[in-house]
Amino acid sequence: DRLIATLQKLKNLGNSVVVVEHDEDVIKSADYIVDFGPYAGKSGGEIVAAGSLHDIEKNSKSITGQYLSGKRVIGSLAKQSKFSIINNKKITITGARQWNLKNINIQFPLNKLVSVTGVSGSGKSTLVHDTLYGGVRKATLGSYYGTIGEYDKIEGCENVSDVLLVDQSPIGRTPRSNPATYTKLFDDIRKLMSQTSEAKIRGFNAGRFSFNTKGGRCEACEGQGQIKIEMQFLPDIYVTCDQCHGTRFKDETLEVTYKNKNIAEILKMTFDEAADFFKNLHGISHKINTIQEVGLGYLELGQSSNTLSGGESQRLKISRELVKRFNGKILYILDEPTTGLHFYDVEKLIKVLRRLVDMGNTVVLIEHNLDVIKNSDWVIDLGPEGGDKGGEIVAFGTPADIAKVKNSYTGQYLKKYFYDRVKKSS
Repeated sequence: DRLIATLQKLKNLGNSVVVVEHDEDVIKSADYIVDFGPYAGKSGGEIVAAGSLHDIEKNSKSITGQYLSGKRVIGSLAKQSKFSIINNKKITITGARQWNLKNINIQFPLNKLVSVTGVSGSGKSTLVHDTLYGGVRKATLGSYYGTIGEYDKIEGCENVSDVLLVDQSPIGRTPRSNPATYTKLFDDIRKLMSQTSEAKIRGFNAGRFSFNTKGGRCEACEGQGQIKIEMQFLPDIYVTCDQCHGTRFKDETLEVTYKNKNIAEILKMTFDEAADFFKNLHGISHKINTIQEVGLGYLELGQSSNTLSGGESQRLKISRELVKRFNGKILYILDEPTTGLHFYDVEKLIKVLRRLVDMGNTVVLIEHNLDVIKNSDWVIDLGPEGGDKGGEIVAFGTPADIAKVKNSYTGQYLKKYFYDRVKKSS
């Protein structure tokens, strides 16, 4: 609300303000809206609708308009998992006092989706990143060299097998890394290519179809598809390799095909296209389907990791966790995973997070999105304000419990949110 007031003030001073935004209240405050889509990647890039809020809401082609008007609503996806029904285990932190935390005692119930909420500066990151993550890492691994928030005691760590921080950092540090290599999908595809008749005749093994090792890759660019030109007084520039023309592979490697596509052409496919192409191969299609499930079907299999946003990298990490075969008991920690996500993507993300919980894991996230908070099993609200006036537990319980707490800012907005959704659905 404060941000919107500031933007309106800038406008009223005679300026023009252009924002890229997904937040419902910010969109509704705009005088003019340009809606892109209809979907993402190759299925996007068009202006679906433009005009006032009313113009967007009445445009049947606009997915954004459908959510704004209430025709599409992110419903209640929260349900107790089979694990949480029979399990009341928890991690308890006593005397948390790092930075502005006021010597608080807090419980994180396990096998649930837990949202930690509160205004900016209320102590959420200190509690979740430093204290919970650092404390559990130290307890489960025996040592941890990162920042650990001060506390007196942490109990219940024996109930988790591992703790993972799923952040928005890049999935790889070089252009060689891509969604296919990160999710191990590329290993399956290379093995498939090596089993074709043409590959067997030529004696090509799976390594021949890798651009990371010598053999089948283009050596002029060392499998990067680009050549770096160092500029003495300017930033380095990259030009397409004139030997492989950006394909990354030798001509002999490209002569081997599966269903009339060579390895370079397969890497150029989106996951949505690959889903149909590999639909009869269970192992490969399972990995592709999980990436579609987190809303990234528009990415290309071989898309360079340095072109991915933080949110896309984070969702790729989640998809990789979904394809693992494990017995649960993992504690996942996420920091504002809905940052930069449209309503459509938020709905997919909630379903994926709930799947992790259904598999017997615990998901703790720092979140402001009311749709995610509403779909959480448990909410811990910090505040009441930021900085020195924060660091206290204002409320904890189910989303419905929080909505009843008058001195909770989160509760006030949840109460209004519940009322608005009931009003829209009626």
